[in-house]
Amino acid sequence: MATDEGNTTVRVDSWIWAVRLTKTRSQAASACRAGHVRVNGDRAKPAQPVKPGDEVRLFHAGRERIVEVKRTLAKRVGPPVAAEAYIDNSPPPPPREHVAVAGVRDRGAGRPTKRERRELDQLRGARRGQ
Repeated sequence: MATDEGNTTVRVDSWIWAVRLTKTRSQAASACRAGHVRVNGDRAKPAQPVKPGDEVRLFHAGRERIVEVKRTLAKRVGPPVAAEAYIDNSPPPPPREHVAVAGVRDRGAGRPTKRERRELDQLRGARRGQ
């Protein structure tokens, strides 16, 4: 099995990928380099070791995941085994009603006019001219 029982450690990017918090290991490493991963409150580099009992905070896909390491995993495992490797203390995701609706155009409507494009940019919160 791909678990390392005891006091052994694993790279934080590898562990995040192994327990399926990100789709790829390179996404996990990029999140670490961008400062979106914290281990016990401190910013984590991709090679920082994690051990059982550590708290890992990951900001990914528009929400923050707060997990406590129960087991270290060196290899990617199936979802049922991965779920047993951590305790999820994350806040629940926001309800769908509170998520901002993106501007959707009808299929076949052609290119947006300059006015429609400005309205879409305003809706999305994009700032132009900077």
